[in-house]
Amino acid sequence: MKLYFTPGACSLSPHIVLREANLPFDLVQVDLRAKKTKSGDDFAKINPKGYVPALQLDDGSLLTEGPAMVQYLADKAPNAKLAPANGTMERYRLQEQLNFISTELHKGFSPLFNPQLPESFKPAVLDRVKGRLKMADASLAGKKYLNGDQFTVADAYLFTITGWGLMFGIDYADMPNIKAFRERVAARPAVQAALKAEADAKAAA
Repeated sequence: MKLYFTPGACSLSPHIVLREANLPFDLVQVDLRAKKTKSGDDFAKINPKGYVPALQLDDGSLLTEGPAMVQYLADKAPNAKLAPANGTMERYRLQEQLNFISTELHKGFSPLFNPQLPESFKPAVLDRVKGRLKMADASLAGKKYLNGDQFTVADAYLFTITGWGLMFGIDYADMPNIKAFRERVAARPAVQAALKAEADAKAAA
């Protein structure tokens, strides 16, 4: 498999999952502004959507959209227990979490990445995102991870998106559950390996 990624982007989520699942893969770095891979290939021809993540499967087909991708990877490595079994209520709860992170947090942050967003709009965007983050903080109360003691693909996604909060100056001091969650996830060897690989790629760019 090949994971098309950009350091610091939401592609960190499936990157973490690939390492947690101990699946073989290659990383292909993408310049999202130029729409080129590091080797100079036209990324728009690889993924017409033009954004990461994109996962090229072993049969040559392409899978896009992070929530679908991480569930596919979890099902490829069931022993890693990164997602509950299909058809169970626990799996639907996982999908509920992935949808919340995708639509309320991920897309909530999206306007802040637009350089044309007027400065006067940013406080309102941040306030809305903080409100959603506090919901996530409440859902982590008394738990190590979103589903209790078991790390899942939803945790990889939440860790990725809450990292954006730090980029935009959000202080998690009043969200102690998220703060502790981030420290817990950051200590996982697979997460450390993914973060190092992306930091090295960014430094070499």
